[in-house]
Amino acid sequence: MAACALRRGLLSTVSKYNSKQTHRLLSVADAGAGFEAYKLRLQCRTCGLSGDVQQRRFMSSRNRPEGKILETVGVFETVKQHGKYETGQLFLHSVFGYRGIVLFPWHARLYDRDITPPMSDSKPEPPGAHGSKEVKGKTHTYYQVLIDTRDCPHISQRSQTEAVTFLANHDDSRALYAIPGLDYVSHEDILPYNSAEQVPIHHELFERFLMYNPAKSPPFTARDTLKAWQEKNHPWLELSDVHRETTENIRVTVIPFYMGMREAQNSHVYWWRYCIRLENLGNEVVQLRERHWRIFSLSGTLETVRGRGVVGREPVLSKEQPAFQYSSHVSLQAPSGHMWGTFRIERTDGSHFDVRIPPFSLESNKDDKAPPAGYTF
Repeated sequence: MAACALRRGLLSTVSKYNSKQTHRLLSVADAGAGFEAYKLRLQCRTCGLSGDVQQRRFMSSRNRPEGKILETVGVFETVKQHGKYETGQLFLHSVFGYRGIVLFPWHARLYDRDITPPMSDSKPEPPGAHGSKEVKGKTHTYYQVLIDTRDCPHISQRSQTEAVTFLANHDDSRALYAIPGLDYVSHEDILPYNSAEQVPIHHELFERFLMYNPAKSPPFTARDTLKAWQEKNHPWLELSDVHRETTENIRVTVIPFYMGMREAQNSHVYWWRYCIRLENLGNEVVQLRERHWRIFSLSGTLETVRGRGVVGREPVLSKEQPAFQYSSHVSLQAPSGHMWGTFRIERTDGSHFDVRIPPFSLESNKDDKAPPAGYTF
């Protein structure tokens, strides 16, 4: 079973233990096709026993013909229900299963259309968007993280590992570059653990951004290069608004990012990146077949975009692998606009239904500085 399938059971199990008990955290290195993430086997060091269900999962994974290899990752820590994780916190992603480390937090406004709000502090609907209700935003913590490069091949079918992109700093107004293995993770997706390794995460930026300090907890602290990089790239990294809506057990989360402005053919072109996650909260297996976007620009134009799948894929969402995450880009010849739309989803019996993409704003930064030139130091 994948880590994503163990999420709810894992969290409920962890809550039954107290802070004096520690648990061994094991990962699976998948030698076969597809991604089965990490094997999370909780083992109480006090009695050395595991639950029957956890034991069955462990044995079935070990005996699969693909040839799984179990390796120790570290010691599981208590999930934080309140407060935030610090720079240097090691974690497993509870949905996609990869190993990562926290660089720094972002405090975003979450607009959840599944919650009926009071009239104050709400986001109004863009022109022509579906529905008419306003949505109240609440503060929610996300983290900028590094992904362990050893895990990137295993999650590439479920989540892009080069999703954080920037405008290139040269004449081509459409040129982009990506920083591989950089991600944004919601607080509830963090499964914290600790490790005795001084370099527990494999990533080219790990030792540039962090240093080992056994006197601290967690024992990895930010170098000056991380602080300088964060300050320099803050306008292009900042996560400010998150939008969420559920239709027939399919939850869509959208996070837009402003990337900057370029001049092209005597006009200004404004660029945004948007990250979308689809999650199947039910038991039925479904597949994304089509996308339908409406893009409104402050200049007065309304564009319609239809196509098969997303980023060249038509992902299947099942109970075992319930989530798919991707990023894409949009440009406008105006400093602001809105996007909304639907995904066409197919059931196993061939029937279809439309899942709403929550409307979200495309806003440019007021202090429109030049986009970053890279991450050299």
